[in-house]
Amino acid sequence: MTKVRITSSTPGAEKEPYEIAVFARKYGMSEKAAEVVLSANGPSRTACDAAARSFMEAVARRSKKQP
Repeated sequence: MTKVRITSSTPGAEKEPYEIAVFARKYGMSEKAAEVVLSANGPSRTACDAAARSFMEAVARRSKKQP
């Protein structure tokens, strides 16, 4: 599992990868989904946050289409 310093005041923390469980809780997704998003978007928290928002919006849209 990837480890990360949680404090954002640490210089360079933006480039530190998220811990999978922390990221999953932050966006309300499964740890497997979080692992995929984090793996696909590298260590940049900005990129991972944007990807998670897009992923969760897509999941919500798909859920609305399902009967």
